[in-house]
Amino acid sequence: MKQIMIYVMVILFVSCGEQESLTPSETGKKVAQSFFNKDESALKKHTTEEGYASLVTVQSMMQTSDKDITVEILDEAIEGETAWVKYTTSFDNRPGIFKLVRVDGQWKVTSKGPKERGPF
Repeated sequence: MKQIMIYVMVILFVSCGEQESLTPSETGKKVAQSFFNKDESALKKHTTEEGYASLVTVQSMMQTSDKDITVEILDEAIEGETAWVKYTTSFDNRPGIFKLVRVDGQWKVTSKGPKERGPF
């Protein structure tokens, strides 16, 4: 019985350790890369439902080239359970801003309100 409990505990720790906990900057970079690469599964994984719907709508209106798009994180600000990430890409030199919220311990990109302003 003890051996079974030890195996169960080991499996529990290994399975809990697999969950990826990214910083807001890392999440923002993954979202930007998956957006331009049209990787919908990665985009969905790192966004809220509202954020995903918003990004997919914009993505359907854009025409991207087949070349690799590089993403550079310019700044990050965390305010409790909300974070803001300022980034730029090789596709468009103008900086963009993502709003992120913490959902179940994971940072996810969400949509921001029309008059909502971040710290940048």
